[in-house]
Amino acid sequence: MLLEYKSKNAAAFCGKARLYMESSLLPLLGRTLVIVAHPDDESISCGGVLQRMREPCVVFATDGAPEDEYFWRRYGTRECYAALREEEARAALGEVGVPDVEFLARQAELPLVDQRLYAALPPAFSALARLIEKRQPECLLTLAYEGGHPDHDAVSFLSAQLGRAFSLPVWEAPLYHRSTTGEGVYQQFVEEGDEVIEHNVIGDELQAKVRMLGCYKSQFNALPSFSTERERFRPQAAYDYSQRPHSGNLNYEIWQWRMKPEEVCAAFVDFERSTAPLQK
Repeated sequence: MLLEYKSKNAAAFCGKARLYMESSLLPLLGRTLVIVAHPDDESISCGGVLQRMREPCVVFATDGAPEDEYFWRRYGTRECYAALREEEARAALGEVGVPDVEFLARQAELPLVDQRLYAALPPAFSALARLIEKRQPECLLTLAYEGGHPDHDAVSFLSAQLGRAFSLPVWEAPLYHRSTTGEGVYQQFVEEGDEVIEHNVIGDELQAKVRMLGCYKSQFNALPSFSTERERFRPQAAYDYSQRPHSGNLNYEIWQWRMKPEEVCAAFVDFERSTAPLQK
């Protein structure tokens, strides 16, 4: 009897905790525009919560295919690799019943190439603004400004600008960055606070998320570092995009990619200056 009593109390506690989590995440659970950089970002960051949204629409801001042949050589051409990543994304979202998906690279005036989103902010912003006017979302969900990938930082910046322009709440989720001592940090914000809400993905929801991730066979080697059971969210922090996300080496510096953090930040500053008269 005592064991049964404890079991019932534990179940009741879990139920209350889940109701509290859902009420805390309520701004995300309606008509939400999920703005991410690449196919698979959505599955890792919010594949569980995505299943709870009433009207989600997922937007991929780049074509997912870098210019460097290293990434696409085995698929023949960069274009073939981009097409494969789109196919994987559609299959992944199909696993959780999300039919609304937008590939921004098909709509922008200029190519939106993986790793180069910071160099194409004006066309990306214009295409996203048109989507917001069309979709009329109640909230935006994007990635954190953390220095893991320049495209992740670019969608964070663009979402902040869009939230301001359209008076929309913006939420964010972390993916990865390097600590100030160089270690890889996954699914934690650079600066954590009490406002972070953690969603534990379990049961059928977890199984569906695992199937989503399984669709990304081209990215399989990169995915095991992430926890499938944990998703973390908060209202977007008030970032200073003119400054690098943190004082340590950024992930793409360690990878020795061609862009420098100062170049990415300068692109953000230039965009804000060019649009300042329009935002008054």
